[in-house]
Amino acid sequence: MKNERLRSVMLERGVTPVNLADHLEVDPKSVERWIAGRTPYRRHRYEVAAHLGVDEAYLWPDARTRDQVANASESEIVTIYPARWAVPSELWRNFFDNAEREIGILVYSGLFIPEDQGILRAIRRKAENDVKVRVLLGDPESEEVRQRGVDEGIDMDMSARCRMAQVLYSPLREIDGVEFRLHRTILYNSIYRVDDQALVNTHIYGTPASNAPVMHLRHVEGGDMVGTYVESFDRVWETGTPLE
Repeated sequence: MKNERLRSVMLERGVTPVNLADHLEVDPKSVERWIAGRTPYRRHRYEVAAHLGVDEAYLWPDARTRDQVANASESEIVTIYPARWAVPSELWRNFFDNAEREIGILVYSGLFIPEDQGILRAIRRKAENDVKVRVLLGDPESEEVRQRGVDEGIDMDMSARCRMAQVLYSPLREIDGVEFRLHRTILYNSIYRVDDQALVNTHIYGTPASNAPVMHLRHVEGGDMVGTYVESFDRVWETGTPLE
């Protein structure tokens, strides 16, 4: 089976098989075989990943043993909070303020973010300094948002919260590099991501997200927890509708 991840990352970076082969001092045919699906030796896997600026486990997720992946993934857990309200407000601000490349937010409304002017200023400051910002909000007209409101016992208030979030985010919507999309997805988690970190707010049936646990994760070489949530975020983003 072709290694589509390797092929796509090389395309994104503008790296040809010949370029990569020259950098690694190997035959270009070796690189072509890796793209076709052959797994390189560990030394070459590491060199390829370092040269392309991605994690080795992303390019070859099956190259490590299950125990190795499990141990590395466990190390990605920084801490777990029993509820979102237990996460210190300064952690949220520092979390976004430390972004260097990308900020991502996937919620239904997540009003506590745009309602906090300190957090909003931090995100705006980063966006104005060329940090990519992507925000996914629940489509207030969607069945998924309506059902979430029913599940939490607030009915149409959930749709109203989604609309309010659009209003509160208005100061960011005028900045280049900030994108908003509406989604119609059943959310199992709200995801807040910054570079190689994520704050994952689990969703519990019949319970507001503010009362559900939050995991603080930081990517570790060989782990796949952060990568799993990043891939989930990207899949929802692809299905979202740009917010006009």
